[in-house]
Amino acid sequence: MTSLYFDISQEQWPIVYDDKYNVSVFGLEKFHVFDAKKWRNIVQYLRNAQLITDERLVKPKEAQKSDLLVVHTKRYLKSLNWSARVAIIAEVPLVSLLPNFLVQYAYLKPMRLQTGGSVLCGKLALERGWAINVGGGFHHCSAQKGEGFCPYADITLLIRFLMMNNLIETAMIVDLDAHQGNGYEKDFLGVPEVYIMDMYNRNIFPKDKEAKKAIRRKVELGNLVEDMEYMLKLRLNLKAAFNEFKPDIVVYNAGTDILDTDPLGHMSISECGIIKRDEYVFEMCKGLRVPIVMLTSGGYLRRTARIIAESIINLHGKGLIYGSCKDSKW
Repeated sequence: MTSLYFDISQEQWPIVYDDKYNVSVFGLEKFHVFDAKKWRNIVQYLRNAQLITDERLVKPKEAQKSDLLVVHTKRYLKSLNWSARVAIIAEVPLVSLLPNFLVQYAYLKPMRLQTGGSVLCGKLALERGWAINVGGGFHHCSAQKGEGFCPYADITLLIRFLMMNNLIETAMIVDLDAHQGNGYEKDFLGVPEVYIMDMYNRNIFPKDKEAKKAIRRKVELGNLVEDMEYMLKLRLNLKAAFNEFKPDIVVYNAGTDILDTDPLGHMSISECGIIKRDEYVFEMCKGLRVPIVMLTSGGYLRRTARIIAESIINLHGKGLIYGSCKDSKW
């Protein structure tokens, strides 16, 4: 049993977060399109809404080398000791000029902590019916390669740890980030126990044809897709996915880069559309009594933190996520 798994109190909610999730590389993060303080802002909105307190949050443990080696090759992990390699993954060229020990501390350590949070969420979801990692969702990273801001394969690790510990036999990944989740797709290519539904903009990164072979339900969208078309395709395909496959857990990659005006997603989903999207996925899982892990993944506008928080508040208001363990019907 990994040290990343531990028990939480009845009063705690399976919402996983540590303030160390947030990235600060001597101000260089300002040169990146991603809001490196997104995760802190989500939690602050939840605090302001009085949905959570610090006592209710769960702090994860950082994924160690032994944990990462469950999926990653030694060669890949060794490559992260070169700042130039990390700069390519993070897409911040100036990072290549920094000593690697600073890159490890300021960028990779927060990412390892978020990865530990994703792994922990797998266990917590089985116990409570749901879990949310305020970070994670590094869906472009595979066992042998990181890219697209994703240095660790947290989705693959989440599922592999559950299977290794005989906690599940099957899993479904529902990826609704604007980008194709090519990382875990490479890892689960030819693995029938893992069903992948990926709904993404076909015109943007990564356009990974080889990884697409792993997708069991592929929903390719065009630029500027709006709420009505999006929700119709989501409802049709998610129902069909559950008719085709009975998972022990759903890993929901809930990227908000589908939002209108997002600089990388190139789609036109409204704030309300994102909230309704999340509500529908949780509603389906609750109705079928399938545990769900939500990862926040991509989203490149400052306002996405507020939208994610409002979505979580909505899930609670609709009774789709519960407070303490004694409130759960799971």
